[in-house]
Amino acid sequence: MTSPSNRPQFLLLLHQPHTGPAPTPEEMRQIMARFTAWMDGLCGKGLVLGTNGLEPAGAVLRGPRGTTTVNDGPFAEAKEIVGGYILITADSLDHAVAIARDCPGLDYRMAVEVRPVKQRHECA
Repeated sequence: MTSPSNRPQFLLLLHQPHTGPAPTPEEMRQIMARFTAWMDGLCGKGLVLGTNGLEPAGAVLRGPRGTTTVNDGPFAEAKEIVGGYILITADSLDHAVAIARDCPGLDYRMAVEVRPVKQRHECA
């Protein structure tokens, strides 16, 4: 088995629904308890390299440098927003997808996008 630093990396982007009813406080406690147990299991296996939630608002930049426009984002008309990410290590894309299939958020209208991370560019 290769060391975690030499294994492929994958970014799990957690897309939260922006429409429909919000969970009740009790449902949110249950959701967070399931997420904590899932994450504890992944961490215990040495698969998590980093994770964090994202604030609901930020900025989106578009256009060439010098004429770049900056808009508030994500946009209110979006059906989903990226609410967080988990950087994992896995043997393959299929392995990363198998890990993502166990995400408890899938039971609560969340979508999980699995993206391979390209080889890191070393800064001088």
